[in-house]
Amino acid sequence: MGKLRKNTGGEDLEGRMALGRRNYSLMLVGLGMVILGFLLMSGGGSDDPAEFNEAMFSFRRITLAPIVVIAGFALEVYAIMWRPKR
Repeated sequence: MGKLRKNTGGEDLEGRMALGRRNYSLMLVGLGMVILGFLLMSGGGSDDPAEFNEAMFSFRRITLAPIVVIAGFALEVYAIMWRPKR
């Protein structure tokens, strides 16, 4: 092959992953939060289309679940942007 490319710090760049282990761990936690938020949103419907069910507008579905989903997406962005201090 050719020469190994080096960055300004003198480290070899070949064979390195773009994100570290901690980044991927945080991304998995964020994904879990997004999935949990969507599970919190589910349900609340009525079996009979002629009957209205007030459970659809509970605190869990209207307030808590969207906050959990947005926090999960924010954690995903943080996980991608996070870099260890050198």
